[in-house]
Amino acid sequence: MNEPQSPSHRVAYAVTHDDPPQVLIAVNESVLTRLVALEVVAKTHPDEVGHHLGAIRAALLEERWDEVVATWIEATGTSVDAFPDEVVWAEADLDSERTALELRVALIFEDHADGG
Repeated sequence: MNEPQSPSHRVAYAVTHDDPPQVLIAVNESVLTRLVALEVVAKTHPDEVGHHLGAIRAALLEERWDEVVATWIEATGTSVDAFPDEVVWAEADLDSERTALELRVALIFEDHADGG
């Protein structure tokens, strides 16, 4: 399916692999990294990061967001999947006419090798 071309239809998001998982959504990758630093890393109890505490605190105060997140991941063992440029679909992007057209040419409707 073709994606909408408007830049206003794009976001960045991250999912943490902790319990429970956290989903964070931002307008772009730069904001997303700061958001993860603020909403995930900065809210971590100091005991959870062990000897990485000083490095994380320094990186936070110096606004080195990528380093903050990478060090936190190393310290906690909690992975974070980040998707820096994803489409947000709106009703106008998937109106009935477009949906009907896209379905007719979708892979699921191609002939299968066994005669399907």
